[in-house]
Formats: sequence, structure tokens, C-alpha cells
Amino acid sequence: MAPEHYFSATPDSALKLRKVTVELAGHPYEVTTANAVFSPDHIDTGTQVLLANTPTPPPGGNFLDLGCGWGPIALHLALSSPHASVWAVDVNERALELVRMNAAALGLTNVKAVLPADVPADVMFRSIWSNPPIRVGKSELHALLRAWLPRLETDADAWLVVQRNLGSDSLHRWLEGDLPAEYTVARTATSKGFRVLQVKRREPAPGAGA
Repeated sequence: MAPEHYFSATPDSALKLRKVTVELAGHPYEVTTANAVFSPDHIDTGTQVLLANTPTPPPGGNFLDLGCGWGPIALHLALSSPHASVWAVDVNERALELVRMNAAALGLTNVKAVLPADVPADVMFRSIWSNPPIRVGKSELHALLRAWLPRLETDADAWLVVQRNLGSDSLHRWLEGDLPAEYTVARTATSKGFRVLQVKRREPAPGAGA
């Protein structure tokens, strides 16, 4: 049988829940993870780098955790900004159920764990945070970012963490070349072999696109 990937839509393996203690928003919490999701035993190094090197999120608005897994980024955002609506998006149904379980256990009512198609088309985001699924392949990754980065509000930021050895610098160059002129891309941190990239959407220049 082919190996099961964390980006499988409906994992076939029997569900095996486990409890782990992790740090979110500066405090320890016990959360539930499971097999057939990304990094079930701990918060992976890339996500740790992202959480440690990204400014405090805005106090409110719609946030997106793109490729949420069992939910460390979404839970961190929801704990940090209780008045925000945090959209946790993944293709893995098991991962989404874990996010819902964890949000409920932590008393968080501001987390919506949904499939990509279930995010209303008119929702724009005040902030996007992602440890994107690099291993899905370059074309699928680019399609993913092309679909979601245009949903940033004006003067809003996206924060991406990518391993240097898995193409962070080439992704940086691609983003700069592919995104419209009102977007800027900057590397804001390097730690433990990972880069944190900031994608900012500015007000379009007068006459742009006319």
C-alpha cells in the first residue's frame, strides 16, 4: 500500500489519538493530535520558528491558517486575538477534526476549521500565517499561494515559513516575480534552517490596473 501522506484528504489508517503538551501564545496547553497528520508528536520546527519570529497578530479581523494540520498556528492566533475569526484550512479531514477538538477543549469559539472550498469567497484576511505544504510539489504550492494571497486585505501581511533546503529562496524570488506590484516580499528572520517570509499587500498605486 502506498504510504499515507499528511495531505491525504481522508486518511485510511485507524485513528490513534494522543495527548501532547505544547506552548501556544506563551503558555503551556495540552492538545490532542493523531496519526496521519503533520508532526503529531510536537509543534514542528518550522512552525516554532514562525511563531517565535512573527509580530503579535492584529486584535481582530479574519485570519487564515493555511495548511493548519492539527492546529498549532490557528490555536496560537485564536488565543492571541480572541476577537478575531481564525479560519483553519486544510485538505485533511482528520486534521480539521483535531483542530475543532482542540479549540473546544481550550474554550475557543473563534476558530473555524474547514476545507478550502468552505471558506466563503467574499472573506478577505487581515493576516495569513502558514507553514505551507512544500512537499505537495512546486506547481501545487504555487497554485495554493496564487489562490489565497490575493485575499489579503490592503495593508495586511502574510507570514510564511519555509525550510532553506526546501527552496525558501527560490520561493521568495517566485513570489516577487509572480505577485502584482502592490505586494512586497521580504525575508524577516532566519532560524534553525528556516526562513520567515513576509508578504505585504499595499494600496495599489494610482492608476494601477486601469
